[in-house]
Amino acid sequence: MASRPLIALDCDGVLLDFQLGYASAWERAFGMRPTDRDPHAYWPIDRWAVDRLTPERRPIFRAAFDEHFWTTMPPIDGALDACHRLHDAGFELICVSALDLEFEAARLRNLRNLGFPIERVIATGNHEGERSPKADAIEMLNPLAFVDDYILYMRGLPAHVHTALVLRAPNGSPNVGPDLKWAKSTHKDLAGFADHWLSR
Repeated sequence: MASRPLIALDCDGVLLDFQLGYASAWERAFGMRPTDRDPHAYWPIDRWAVDRLTPERRPIFRAAFDEHFWTTMPPIDGALDACHRLHDAGFELICVSALDLEFEAARLRNLRNLGFPIERVIATGNHEGERSPKADAIEMLNPLAFVDDYILYMRGLPAHVHTALVLRAPNGSPNVGPDLKWAKSTHKDLAGFADHWLSR
């Protein structure tokens, strides 16, 4: 049986709602769910009405980003349906996430439990630099397209891969300026990308 053509997908901000996950982690750590400050903020620290963490509280919050956290994040509206449409059209979907390797299996369980037609997660870790931490994985997979919501994760990717940028939450977004040259198309969400891709 011939292999399916690949599409690589970021997770946080594309498939799963890290913003809501962040609020749940805050509640688990400190016993109070934060209220909305700016629902259009890109970064969770700006989205939620939370205090800047003191050095004493930071480890408490960090401990909430555990196996439970990475297994129970909710989906982004429309993402599950978009993935099923792409899968039903003949594409294999692989998640490429800038996540620590120890949580790779938890992320896959999260996606599978929600019903995403995704059988593989590649955790690349996260590091600063002129080249995306996801570049090696994208080179290895050689997908037709790669969808992410962070423009800097498109730097240094193979030129023949279609890079699709999800432009969510505009307030404070890093997805501005000359770096946008790395994106070959832009979309409101994964559903918008699916509409675009399947209409080609």
